[in-house]
Amino acid sequence: MALKWGAVVVSAVSVTLFTTANIIVGVLDTSEVPTAFNMATVAVASVGTVVAVLAEMYARVNGRIAALAEFVAMRLNEVDAHTGDRNAGFVEGYLLSHGEEAGAIVPFTQRTGRQQDR
Repeated sequence: MALKWGAVVVSAVSVTLFTTANIIVGVLDTSEVPTAFNMATVAVASVGTVVAVLAEMYARVNGRIAALAEFVAMRLNEVDAHTGDRNAGFVEGYLLSHGEEAGAIVPFTQRTGRQQDR
């Protein structure tokens, strides 16, 4: 938020400087304010306005993304609580039905062919 308000202050000061300089020079003197000064103050005010708008848009989008992420996390937790781990029951049931005995160990056969020559 500091960026947004800093840009707003810079733009306001630049517009005030532009307006004040042109009014004072127009009233007190017959000459004009240099074009470079006018263009610089208008450019600074424009850039400050764009930066302020972009900073506000960033803050809003960031808030919406945070809310969306929170909603998705909540929904995923709800789905996880509703479904549970269905495979855990299957694996436990399979292991219980086959008992605690160890399975048969089958040795690998000897390889034949070109692989054996190495």
